Amino acid sequence: MNTPLDPAANAPQPDAGRDALERAWRPPSGWRRLSAVNNTQIGVFYIATAMLFFVLAGVLALVMRAQLAVPDNDLVDPRTYNQLFTMHGTVMMFLFAVPIVEAIAVYLLPGMLGARDLPFPRLSAYAFWAYAIGGLVFFGTLFFGEAPDGGWFMYPPLTGKEFSPGRGADWWLLGIGFIEISAIAGAIELIIGILFTRAPGMTLARMPIFAWAMLVSALMIVFAFPAVIAATLLLEMERAFDWPFFIAARGGDPVLWQHLFWFFGHPEVYIIFLPAAGLVSMMAATLAGTPLVGHRAVVIALMAVGALSFLLWVHHMFTAGLGTWSLRLVSAASFAVALPSGLQVFSWIATFWSGRIRLDAPTLFLLGFHFIFVLGGLTGVMVAVLPFDWQAHDSYFIVAHLHYVLIGGMVFPVFAGLYHWAPLFNGHRLSERCGRWVFGLMFGGFNLAFFPMHIAGLMGMPRRIYTYPGDLGWNGLNLLSTIGAFVFAAGVLLFVVDVARTLRKPEREHGNPWNAGTLEWLPAREYAVRSIPEIASRYPLWRRPTLAREVEEGRHWLPGTVFGGRETLVTSPRDARPLHLLRLPTDGWSPLVAAAGTAGFFLLLTVEQLLVAGLCGVLAVAAIVFWLWGSDRPPPASMADVGHGRRLPVGAIGRASHSWWGMVVLVAVDMSIFASLLWAHVHVSMAAEVCPPPGAALPALRWPAAAVLLMLSLIHI
Repeated sequence: MNTPLDPAANAPQPDAGRDALERAWRPPSGWRRLSAVNNTQIGVFYIATAMLFFVLAGVLALVMRAQLAVPDNDLVDPRTYNQLFTMHGTVMMFLFAVPIVEAIAVYLLPGMLGARDLPFPRLSAYAFWAYAIGGLVFFGTLFFGEAPDGGWFMYPPLTGKEFSPGRGADWWLLGIGFIEISAIAGAIELIIGILFTRAPGMTLARMPIFAWAMLVSALMIVFAFPAVIAATLLLEMERAFDWPFFIAARGGDPVLWQHLFWFFGHPEVYIIFLPAAGLVSMMAATLAGTPLVGHRAVVIALMAVGALSFLLWVHHMFTAGLGTWSLRLVSAASFAVALPSGLQVFSWIATFWSGRIRLDAPTLFLLGFHFIFVLGGLTGVMVAVLPFDWQAHDSYFIVAHLHYVLIGGMVFPVFAGLYHWAPLFNGHRLSERCGRWVFGLMFGGFNLAFFPMHIAGLMGMPRRIYTYPGDLGWNGLNLLSTIGAFVFAAGVLLFVVDVARTLRKPEREHGNPWNAGTLEWLPAREYAVRSIPEIASRYPLWRRPTLAREVEEGRHWLPGTVFGGRETLVTSPRDARPLHLLRLPTDGWSPLVAAAGTAGFFLLLTVEQLLVAGLCGVLAVAAIVFWLWGSDRPPPASMADVGHGRRLPVGAIGRASHSWWGMVVLVAVDMSIFASLLWAHVHVSMAAEVCPPPGAALPALRWPAAAVLLMLSLIHI
């Protein structure tokens, strides 16, 4: 059973197998498309929604830049401006940056891994709909005067009940809190998919760099995002029940919020960057027509960046009054993280140097990425120097650095990826002529917008101001930044027009226009590949030029559908040895209903509609139980022929099951949340003069006893 498949020894399979696959994977049409759960549908929805939020956040930025174009401007009032920059930062960080990389992964990874789909397609659908519904409602608060205005970082005491008595902060806390749950659900799906659904023969050493990047990024989400969930929980309880977690006058500590938020916030920078770096590694090898230089070293660098990122949260707190040794340690770590990041940059340069490239649109965006990201990295090293940070902190120099790192490190690679992988959508490349104009406008506009901010910051311009007097020397710099922002926006608009024009063309086979060596360029339909390939290298299409034809002829694993439904192979995490046949769920409404119920529960709590919120929560739980109940069905047979006489078990239980490992990851998330809450307790107790404070008491014994019994029952199950 574990002997590698020899495609040359197998005859082509009849077309009946392809017809059965098409029936099993046929997507719903019309409004029923909203019930789709497979990656090709959800991935497109995901990418489109994330790009919508990118455009919306960009519009807010243009209004802000228009306000700052000239001194003493009154285009918007101070409260509106605070709402604008709060929503701009929040939408970009929470509703675009992380979702877009997860969206691209949902769409591309099954193809790269040679799988039919990810192992929990309904979980992917749930994650998307929770994000889309919650994000759109949250953005809508801007039009009703309910938007938060405390900054995208929401520092107390400004966001406490005393100084933010409205509902804006509650919308942020409850809305963003459950959007993070969506991100965690997506991370669990990606971790298990990468480890357990790779094509036979795709060992860890042969796994695509993008899969490695997403694996590291998803694991970072598991341990970083719980900190912000704990932080939002504490601040919302403070606002709702007057529990003073962050009120210094009553024994709390506002610095606690900074610790929890930035323990999430700085790793998030690398959660965004690492997938983009994975895309760059994939495209660099393809566009240069040669294997990535230093593949193994790049994988190690990805893991090193992920590990070091958790030591850097105090990087954002150099002026918060922390101890000297803490500052020195984090400053050293801030320097150290530049080493594995720089290693990847040199790998990309060496790959381009060793191959032959053409200045196509993806290549131009990659070259632009190198220039901008390296410059942003250099300013990052500057702000790692404590005396310099003390001078530049909360100035426009930091605004410039942030955008050079995030837009250069993530947006430009994403646009390169959209141009590179566009044929997978409907078989057509985006316009090369338009692409050059898009790049020119975005690259030129970006540098015109943000480079002057470095100078303005060094001249003393602070962040988060809505206007300024005309005698401080900032006038020309701000006008240049505003012009650059609108030029950048013109490039994005031209890109949107080009995408709309291309998507109107009739679908056709995408072929392999870049002569890529990885599996996502195999001929594919809704069911992905006709047969799941057996591979023996990192670039199987280069090593075996006949692989595409062999896959289409059904010469490899699972050339059809065994039981008439959606199926894929589960393989071992290390050496990708086929373990069992996985029956995948079909389309259904339960993920959408569960996501709508989850969104309704959190969002209705914000407006104190407790009864309706409770009903939405019950609806969400009922929908999840319904979908899980339907998933737990016995297989028609215990063994199945997965092609050419090979037989594998159908499904698995216990540690042999991918679902068991998915639950392990979920338990790790829960443990991280409780660890964050425990650390918050220790932090506040150490800051308090008397602990416990007068009048405090432990809860009644029945509550911890009930919790222990519940935990033991779950372990038994």
